[in-house]
Amino acid sequence: VQLVESGGGLVQPGGSLRLSCAASGYTVGSTVMGWFRQIPGKEREGVASIIPAGRTIYADSVKGRFTISQDRTRNTLYLQMNSLKPEDTAMYYCAASPSHYGFSLDHRWYDDWGQGTQVTVS
Repeated sequence: VQLVESGGGLVQPGGSLRLSCAASGYTVGSTVMGWFRQIPGKEREGVASIIPAGRTIYADSVKGRFTISQDRTRNTLYLQMNSLKPEDTAMYYCAASPSHYGFSLDHRWYDDWGQGTQVTVS
């Protein structure tokens, strides 16, 4: 089981980025998945979560700006981030929860994690 994030980088406020999470070992769209972010010294924060049926939830801080989606043909999870703000700066992680059925923004819900991709808005 492996999750590999990509797509992070440096972007100006108001800009956009799309993060990708390539999965191996299971099928995207068959398990609960999510995006989290973390800055040094703070707890990992849930950003968005999606269940196999396609329903999604978002943290209040990103609603209307971020969109989580899953592509079964590419076995990849995405996070489209628009109208980025300096406070969105963090390391972003994707995660999977094969042992659960509902979505969650609690990091303890998730079993498998990627290594992260840095997003800097400045």
